[in-house]
Amino acid sequence: MSTLPTLPELGRMVEITRGRDAGLVCVVIGQEADRFVYVADGDKRKAERPKKKNVLHVRNLPAVAHEVVDDLARHGKVTNAKLRHAVREFERVRAETKEA
Repeated sequence: MSTLPTLPELGRMVEITRGRDAGLVCVVIGQEADRFVYVADGDKRKAERPKKKNVLHVRNLPAVAHEVVDDLARHGKVTNAKLRHAVREFERVRAETKEA
């Protein structure tokens, strides 16, 4: 019997690996049980309607959006603008490291 990978923590940047959104970079904004996470990017997937994804269908990326974590802890929700900013900032840093 296979074991599921651990759930990515809130604010973790993930890349969707399966489905129509494959390749999309999102932020984890919620967790359910031990198998599902809710992801949003603030653009295609809004915070009001996050996508429920199986943890087997996302790949953890080496970044955490701390401003998203802070907003979720303080208010229980996050704005689409903060999600878009976090994703854009991650993409910018990833592009810079590929160039170097």
